[in-house]
Amino acid sequence: MSAPPVIDIQGVWTRFGETVVHEDVDLVVHRGEMLGLVGGSGSGKTTLLREVVGLLKPTQGEVRLFGHSVFGSDPDIQRDLRRRFGMLFQHGALYSALPVFDNIAFPLRELKRLDEDLIRELVWMKLAMVELEPAQGRLMPAELSGGMVKRVALARALALEPELLVLDEPTAGLDPDRSQNFVELILTLQRELNFTVIMVTHDIDTLAGLANRVAVLADRRVVAVGSFKEVLAVDHPFVRSYFGGAHAVAALEQAG
Repeated sequence: MSAPPVIDIQGVWTRFGETVVHEDVDLVVHRGEMLGLVGGSGSGKTTLLREVVGLLKPTQGEVRLFGHSVFGSDPDIQRDLRRRFGMLFQHGALYSALPVFDNIAFPLRELKRLDEDLIRELVWMKLAMVELEPAQGRLMPAELSGGMVKRVALARALALEPELLVLDEPTAGLDPDRSQNFVELILTLQRELNFTVIMVTHDIDTLAGLANRVAVLADRRVVAVGSFKEVLAVDHPFVRSYFGGAHAVAALEQAG
């Protein structure tokens, strides 16, 4: 029997009062994929991510992770699901009152199963994984550059060695060089650790550098999903405007 999809979104509707954000959205992400989710402002990209990780319950429909409902009633299953994914928020969302070390250690301590010596070793390992030095573990978030914030947040997201990594605008706020370096870091870690990725981004270079499949949100639903070639063949106004510019064409050609 084959393993269930990592993410399985079925018939999701999302309403806020009279406003309909999603209308009968279906989307499947399989193990090992790196799926980029794109759409215009207000199309519900980040809202859908929040539903995937259980921060927001859809008005109608179902979201399943690893074959289990994100909003199921079994507390043991829900606890297990939360340990199987990590999330990198758009601006890092580091705890401002905690140094880098304790930000990364936080999810490890929440397990209540590990002693401090092992937690220390794991934090050093995660810092090295994102190419930061142990001495930087003593810094406070306010002392970090934008690129360092992203790396610390990534280390924290990977602290429990998740099978799914959820990225919300992973390169937002970074200059082009740091953005490219961060993309390369995520690619390297994904090859080494083989986690699945779902990512929201507006940046075409980040999308081309990371994603091997794309889903397009428009008109309150997924209007295109597949490889870059398959999505580009879809005749939809947003697809044409987003992927039709000279920079987008060059980025996708470089990505192959």
